[in-house]
Amino acid sequence: MDLVFNRNFDPRHGEAVPVAPGVRRVTASNPGPFTFGGTNTFLIGEDALAVLDPGPANPAHIAALLQAIGDAEVAHIFVSHTHRDHSPGARLLQAETGGTILAAGPHRPARPLAGLDEKQRPDAGADLDFLPDVALADAEIVEGPGYRLQAIATPGHTANHLAFALLGADLLFSGDHVMGWATTIVAPPDGAMADYMASLDKLAARPESRYLPAHGGAIDEAHAYVRGLRGHREMRERAIMERLAAGDQTVAEIVSRVYEGLDPALVPAAALSTLAHLEHLVERGLAGSTGASIAAARYWLADPRSSGGSGGDSTGAGGGGAVRLG
Repeated sequence: MDLVFNRNFDPRHGEAVPVAPGVRRVTASNPGPFTFGGTNTFLIGEDALAVLDPGPANPAHIAALLQAIGDAEVAHIFVSHTHRDHSPGARLLQAETGGTILAAGPHRPARPLAGLDEKQRPDAGADLDFLPDVALADAEIVEGPGYRLQAIATPGHTANHLAFALLGADLLFSGDHVMGWATTIVAPPDGAMADYMASLDKLAARPESRYLPAHGGAIDEAHAYVRGLRGHREMRERAIMERLAAGDQTVAEIVSRVYEGLDPALVPAAALSTLAHLEHLVERGLAGSTGASIAAARYWLADPRSSGGSGGDSTGAGGGGAVRLG
């Protein structure tokens, strides 16, 4: 399918908005180029609740969550990943409710930071202080009164990103991995393109057809949308390869041609997205690199006669939300 974004979203900041049977959304008032209308926190269940992505360390948002929770017990506090618009609210909420915090683990990069500094990272930044009470494994199921949530390892945006399936409900909480308002940034060192593409394939093979992302509104016909995201990434990769074939060698040169007319404020995000694609090409033997820092690195197309790679899809393993630049 053609990739069509839906930016028709009313965040209704601070309100508890029903979005599915037994699921309410409270959107934090932290809108911006990385977060769209704000970070969505989901309250799952009725008598006892699971809270998913408690959001930033924003007292007003925590107060809105507590009002929506009311007298209900909070059994679990889930975190999709460790960017500052998602995880810092966990300990604040736990202090008020006593819920157990569950996530994949502390923040970790997808690859070493070499050649990148914090000033080049366009996302909301890593929450390096976060540590869950319980580290979730891929496919692990957590049960509470009236809900069963399955953790799905979906690295790509961050190395420790989890999506969560609400079993029995044809519903998946897709975090920052799949969003309906734009593409997700995959920015080294937090993210890796090989991981991201493999995680898209992983979700496409699952049965859930409706997604609730961490930013923006619901995604219906999710399988077709995920295929569209994959196609968009493949298109972007082809455009980058065309620029290499034309003689461009640096990230800056490629960005200036592939993202012509881009708001200058978004150029750092585009540079890191381009870097992620270039690293993915190098990993598959489709391009070569000097391996220097992002500012000094040079890239070129590999000679297909000496490469073991191909132009086909790759699966493999290897910040916000994020600026959605694909």
